[in-house]
Amino acid sequence: MESIKVLLAGPVLPYLEQELDKRFKLLKFWNYPDKTQFFKDHANSIRAIVGSSGYGADAALIEALPNLEIVSSFSVGVDKIDLGKCKEKGIPVTNTPDVLTDEVADLTIGLILALLRRICECDRYVRSGKWKTGNYKLTTKFSGKTVGIIGLGRIGTAVAKRAEAFNCSICYYSRTEKQDSKYKYYPSVVELASNCHVLIVACPLTSETRHIVNREVIDALGPKGVLINIGRGPHVDERELVSALLEGRVGGAGLDVFENEPHVPEELLGLENVVLLPHVGSASVETRKAMADLAIENLVAHFQGKPLLTPLF
Repeated sequence: MESIKVLLAGPVLPYLEQELDKRFKLLKFWNYPDKTQFFKDHANSIRAIVGSSGYGADAALIEALPNLEIVSSFSVGVDKIDLGKCKEKGIPVTNTPDVLTDEVADLTIGLILALLRRICECDRYVRSGKWKTGNYKLTTKFSGKTVGIIGLGRIGTAVAKRAEAFNCSICYYSRTEKQDSKYKYYPSVVELASNCHVLIVACPLTSETRHIVNREVIDALGPKGVLINIGRGPHVDERELVSALLEGRVGGAGLDVFENEPHVPEELLGLENVVLLPHVGSASVETRKAMADLAIENLVAHFQGKPLLTPLF
C-alpha cells in the first residue's frame, strides 16, 4: 500500500501522520501553497482523504479528486465533510466512534464540577495569596441536580450514566424519543432547558442543530442554570450566550468548543462563571492513539477489500 496516495487534509496528531506515512504515500495538503499546481500533480492519483474535527473534505475538494475512494475522519464528528457529495459519488466515509466516548464523557463531568464548584477560580485564589485574607466564597453542588442532555447518542448516554452516580435526574431531547430509554424525554430544547439545572450539548452538528441553543433556549435555562457544550461551537449562538452571561440571564457556561476556533470572544475571558477549554474533549494520549489507529484501520480495510470497521455509509 506504500504507493497509494492519501491526502491529509490538515495537521493532526504526529502519531497519526507518522503511521500514515509508514503505510501510504502521504500528502500533507497544507504543505502545498500553490493549490493549482498541487491538483495538476496529484489530483488523479489521490485515492483517500484523512480528515479531522478541524479539517475535512468539502464538495470542491471531492470534485477535484476523480479517483477518490474513501474519506476517513480522525474524529467522531463529520461536519467538515460534505456527506451529501460523498453519497452522490458513492464514496464511503468512516469516523472514530466509541473509542472516544468515555474520554469525552469523563471530561464533561469534570467541566461541570469545575464550573459549579469554581475549581479553576479556587486555584487562582490560592495562587494569588488571597486565601491568607479570607476563605473563598461558597459554590454550588452538582449532586442531585437535574441534567438535561441534547442528543442521547453514545456520548450523551455515557454522560447520563456518570451523572446518575451523582444522584442527578436525567432528561433529554433528541429528534425522536428513545423507546428503550428510562430518562424523561422533552419534545423541544426549550422545554428541556426549562426543566433542568445543567444543559449539556452532545449532539452531532448538522444544518438542523446549528444554533440549537439560541436566545430562547438560554433564557429558558435561566439565571440559575448552566450550559455545557462538548459538541461543536456552532451548536450555540455564541453572541447570544455572551450577552446572557454579561447580563446575568444565565448562570454560567463550561465550553470546550467555540464558533470560530481558536478565537474565543474577549468578553468571556474575564468572567468567573465560565470555564474555557481548548477543544480537548478526546485529547488524552490513550484516546487519540486509539482514534488514530481506527482511522488507519479503516483505510487498510478498504484497500485490502475488507469490510470497513466504522462506516457511516
